[in-house]
Amino acid sequence: MIAEPKPDRIDKLYQKLNKEAEASGYHLNPDIEFTKDLVRGLLVNEDRYGYWACPCRRASGKKEADLDIICPCDYRDPDLDDHDMCYCCLYVSERVLKGEVAMHSIPERRPSKEEREKMKQAQAKEISNLSLPVWRCKVCGYLCARENPPEVCPICKAKKDRFERFI
Repeated sequence: MIAEPKPDRIDKLYQKLNKEAEASGYHLNPDIEFTKDLVRGLLVNEDRYGYWACPCRRASGKKEADLDIICPCDYRDPDLDDHDMCYCCLYVSERVLKGEVAMHSIPERRPSKEEREKMKQAQAKEISNLSLPVWRCKVCGYLCARENPPEVCPICKAKKDRFERFI
């Protein structure tokens, strides 16, 4: 059984995420108790799986299969663009912060497991004749052409496993 994260651990991660979000032009949900509950979920998932699977989605426990839902997930930015908040409401737009848009539920954007597999196969067919593969950071979109992805994204500091072969 996974132990409940201690309040000081939740507070520390909340402060870190808030600082990083604001420095990058993002905003955490202004409902601090709600947001800390989501942070608690991230920590529970980290203890359970070894990574920050989105607390509002069912993780498989296999990091490779869950890369798209590791916070910040691949769907955060499109959700913010279309709905002013991400699926779990951890990240919100400036309009939500100003009270111009009320919090609401949004549709799930993540494709089914079968759809994700088809997309992966289609991407594999699109590999070009470049001398080096191009890698894309799934968090910030950074692109680089090299044999292997960097250990850490120079832009957003995401780890190597958050990169995908782009072409």
